[in-house]
Amino acid sequence: MVARARSAAGLRDSVAGRGLGAGGERCMTCTIALDNLTVSYRRHPALHHVCGEFAHGSLTAVIGPNGAGKSTLLKSLLGMTRIDSGQVTVSPHRKKIAYLPQQSDIERSFPITVRDCVLLGHWQRAGLFRAMPRALIEQADAALAAVGLDDFAARAIGSLSSGQFQRVLFARILLQDAELILLDEPFNAIDTRTTNALLDIVQRWHREQRTVVAVLHDHRQVSQHFPQCLLLAREVIAWGDTHTVLCDEHLQRASAMAEAQDDFAPLCESEIA
Repeated sequence: MVARARSAAGLRDSVAGRGLGAGGERCMTCTIALDNLTVSYRRHPALHHVCGEFAHGSLTAVIGPNGAGKSTLLKSLLGMTRIDSGQVTVSPHRKKIAYLPQQSDIERSFPITVRDCVLLGHWQRAGLFRAMPRALIEQADAALAAVGLDDFAARAIGSLSSGQFQRVLFARILLQDAELILLDEPFNAIDTRTTNALLDIVQRWHREQRTVVAVLHDHRQVSQHFPQCLLLAREVIAWGDTHTVLCDEHLQRASAMAEAQDDFAPLCESEIA
């Protein structure tokens, strides 16, 4: 099993440190290790005692009911949200992580061209306010060609459809050359043709042994394209081979747990401590 849920005690023995880039002895094939991860928002439990590993080069879908903690999990890996208890260890340096948030979280009214938006993928190497070398501009144009937007470089991002803008964001990730790629609902509200084109890019990343974690809702899409799956309902319901995880028993349990959640319940002892 490439990615697996483990007991908190067992995983704690192999994970040391806290937060992104934390040091510690652990399996060299593991890109991400979660040890008893618990996150809450204003006493509202979002993730509860999550333990497990994402192996290097794995392609994993994160699924679950609304409010299951899927987006919170990605933000926890990035250090974007406060952890109540437990540990998160991510092996790539922050510069080697690419993150694609939900489109609703992205401001598209900023007056920037498609090419300039893609070139932001180079900012860690070139800087935000330096003149961009011609070679990097050519790489941006090549990335746009790879996502089927050869003729869109000079257009404003605000003029694009949702599908076109998502292609732009994938082109930007292509420039980042990331080892770990985190995608939050990357195919939501876009057409089938664009979804298939972007899935082809995800499969290419997988063949290149990049680690990809994607929050998704379409179970058919998950079963066809993602060999590993994590089913969340604020807790881990199942984690491993997709065809093992996506069974009626697990899905019904996740649904029942989501319906039974008390958003105003007191924090558990580990969270209070």
